[in-house]
Amino acid sequence: MSAGAPLAGIRILEVGVMLAGPYATMMLADLGAEVIKIEPPGGEISRQVSDSYFASLNRNKQSVVIDLRSDAGRQKLGELVADSHALLVNMKPSAIRRLGLTYDSLKEFNERIVCVAMTGFGLDGGDDPAFDYVIQAATGVAAMTGDPDGPPTLPGYSSADNSTGLTAALGLLAQIVSGRGGQVDVSLQDVMLSQLNYRAAAYLNDGAEPKRHPFGAHSYYVPAQLFSTAEGFLALFITHDGFWASFAREAGIEGFATMAERASRRDEVLALVSAALAGDTAVGWQNRLQPLGIPAAAVRTLPEALEAMPEVVVTAGDFRLVRSPIRIAGYTPEYRPAPTLDEHADAPAHSS
Repeated sequence: MSAGAPLAGIRILEVGVMLAGPYATMMLADLGAEVIKIEPPGGEISRQVSDSYFASLNRNKQSVVIDLRSDAGRQKLGELVADSHALLVNMKPSAIRRLGLTYDSLKEFNERIVCVAMTGFGLDGGDDPAFDYVIQAATGVAAMTGDPDGPPTLPGYSSADNSTGLTAALGLLAQIVSGRGGQVDVSLQDVMLSQLNYRAAAYLNDGAEPKRHPFGAHSYYVPAQLFSTAEGFLALFITHDGFWASFAREAGIEGFATMAERASRRDEVLALVSAALAGDTAVGWQNRLQPLGIPAAAVRTLPEALEAMPEVVVTAGDFRLVRSPIRIAGYTPEYRPAPTLDEHADAPAHSS
């Protein structure tokens, strides 16, 4: 562990399943926290998905197998809790309570333990299935995504799980900093509704329901969407009049100087912009617009993005992975491979 690790000396227990919980604790482990992954006999289910899947969510952790349904497992959990700062779990509420993974159940071992429960709808929200795509459907995300004349659309990655993982990590750290133990309750539903911030506010205060626009166009800013070019697609995001003035000069477009005028004459603006952009490739426009400070980028595939940004790829054991997104001056994370099952059965003493 790096001597300058921000979370050095912090021990976190994880009873994580698949993505949301393991992602949260991996972010903390990358920052130097000692994360012990408590796995059931046979291992956490994501070990069955693929080796690269498991590696992408569980680097820098330790693994201890505990049967939490047994008396011996309960005793072992209590011993770990007594010398830990936090426990994070993502399961159904009934399973969390049945296995004794709440603050009320664990405070007898450590009154200052922080217990984070990640669920679909909250600890008191019931056990309805709450997978990422289900939450996106239930919170309106899918309905506002996609072409206006097409079906609802889901993004190509687990946005609800990942967002909830980051939120849970924030809640965990906040309660540790407070110096108090207690229960932290984070749900996928609440996180996704929170992330709809200005969309939700527009409806709650102005009665404005979200509408889908072609090419993922923004509801306020024009032009701010994907555009077809002579080759490939370009993301263009004009948020203020200065951007527009610079873009319009480069594209040979006159008029529509204000944001209000562009919004009120959306179809006219988009027709002119589309015609102009058809005169060059997406990469060509990117190369022309970015030096002018205009937000624009050619649409890349994931392989193209990783090839263009090799600095984000790190090695952890036998696996190449994307590095931590948190960069702190003076600290360089170590990237250790994901643990083998029960690799740390003896549960090392606290590192502080």
